[in-house]
Amino acid sequence: MSAADSTLASLWLAVIASGLYHGINPGMGWPLAVSAGLMQRSSRALVAALGPLAIGHLLAMLLVILPFAMLAALVDWQRPIRIAASLLVIAFGIYRLLDRRHPRALARIPPAQLGLWSFAVAIAHGAALMLVPIYLGLCEAADADRGHAAAGALINANLTMALLVSVVHAGAMIIAGGCLAWLVYRYLGLKFVSRSWFNLDAVWAASLVLVGAIALVLGVAA
Repeated sequence: MSAADSTLASLWLAVIASGLYHGINPGMGWPLAVSAGLMQRSSRALVAALGPLAIGHLLAMLLVILPFAMLAALVDWQRPIRIAASLLVIAFGIYRLLDRRHPRALARIPPAQLGLWSFAVAIAHGAALMLVPIYLGLCEAADADRGHAAAGALINANLTMALLVSVVHAGAMIIAGGCLAWLVYRYLGLKFVSRSWFNLDAVWAASLVLVGAIALVLGVAA
């Protein structure tokens, strides 16, 4: 395997790993799926709740990534854009470390509106921002042999990549969250979660800083 193929594979693994990490985090909504299943006493209700959660998360990813897809069409500016995106992720991670309060707007969204809730939570917690440096790295790796191709062709390629990254990430997220929701609903129970789960807010914020720092180093070295 060549160095380019190895880098590409590592970036896709990062997309999947971040999705699994987001899915495991209860803040992304899988406890709401458990609640739906328990309230209706049906595993079908649990599975049905996962759909809106996945769609909301996917739309949040696209909302943040698509503008970068348009910017990435400017080949000459790909490196500065990637570095700026990395700095943005680091800054947001530091902000979340210093201020862990949840935005008040989230409290106004009924948990029953799962799609809207999932979308708002993913935006507020910077879930999509974590993907941006990884996505830009994939674009750079994929477009390395294109040279100064026409802007239209690059936009189409980058938009396709943005959609693919968002779908793969959201798919990994909902698989991880769905598995946890099923285990809690079927075997472990909510008491197990309340007694054994720990607060991931600090870990989440630190992971944003870490992802941004790694992307910054790779962007500067590119």
